[in-house]
Amino acid sequence: QVQLVESGGGLVQPGGSLRLSCAASGLTFTNYNMGWFRQAPGKGRGFVATISSSGTTVHADSVKGRFTISRDNAKNTVYLQMNSLKPEDTAVYYCHAIQSGSNVHYWGQGTQVTVSS
Repeated sequence: QVQLVESGGGLVQPGGSLRLSCAASGLTFTNYNMGWFRQAPGKGRGFVATISSSGTTVHADSVKGRFTISRDNAKNTVYLQMNSLKPEDTAVYYCHAIQSGSNVHYWGQGTQVTVSS
């Protein structure tokens, strides 16, 4: 059974920081590109960042310079470091895994991030 288990979400004040983690199991982690997506209340699910199996990263314009995606293949874990958080970052954040060169993919359960004073 493939499982993506997230942690690190919560409530933070504007300007604060959080680090999300996503631990993968049941798959060969190095064969997967990993990503983060988010869905705010009343909006569709949007792209945040991706990191390829080789370590190449892409970040959405809305988070460039503030968020950083990374991965630790030895721990089968992908991270999202979020700094300078804004109220508009409030959303459910989802971990995503997609097998390189295929359409086999998986989603995490989602974790709530709330940025508010």
